Amino acid sequence: MAEIINLKQVRKARERAAKDAQAAENRVVFGRPKAAKTREEARKSLESARHEGHRLKTPDGEA
Repeated sequence: MAEIINLKQVRKARERAAKDAQAAENRVVFGRPKAAKTREEARKSLESARHEGHRLKTPDGEA
């Protein structure tokens, strides 16, 4: 015989799990201090500048 389940409880548990997953994702994205954000931004801009600095010139003279 099949087990009887309450569909409302299953639906609410599924929604609760989705909200918990979203909250965990938001903690990662928004939970960093400002100093860490600016340090990461500076690191990315430095890497980008170094990468562009190694670019070869094209025959047209454009970068």
